[in-house]
Amino acid sequence: MQPSAHTANTSDAEMPTNADSTTTDTASASASNTAAVNSAAVNTAAIDQRIATIRRQPFRAKFHLRVPESEFVALRGADVVARHARDLIGRRLAPAHPANDGRQTPWGGHPVFRAQHATATCCRSCLARNHDIPKGRELTAREQDYVVAVICRWIDTEIGAARPSRT
Repeated sequence: MQPSAHTANTSDAEMPTNADSTTTDTASASASNTAAVNSAAVNTAAIDQRIATIRRQPFRAKFHLRVPESEFVALRGADVVARHARDLIGRRLAPAHPANDGRQTPWGGHPVFRAQHATATCCRSCLARNHDIPKGRELTAREQDYVVAVICRWIDTEIGAARPSRT
């Protein structure tokens, strides 16, 4: 599901660190997260680590794709969903001061919306708190690429978890 530009690995120095402030120095986590966001290609392992950290938040852990959203991905395909994610992020999250910030992302109805809540990419406050991307300025193209990669990776994981094993 991830666009190929998002799957290339970067060095370990560019991997985001655990965002849990109780176990990680906030300054070093912020610097490392910024490096991952600003790298030309986002490290899938870094995204997986970030998603795992966010999943430990009780509010985020309850989000999963519903049947209609999974069917949407199966019917339309990963590339279409990724294009929708890029468009939605560009219109609803990328502006410096998004309209209705904090309330602009519906709770469901599209796999991208569910993924945004699950990955804390639903509003600028959540993006700042969980991904160290500051509020009050427009998202750069690389930051938008990062957000789309996080959303697509979460959807990939959800679709993979829903598949029956072939053992």
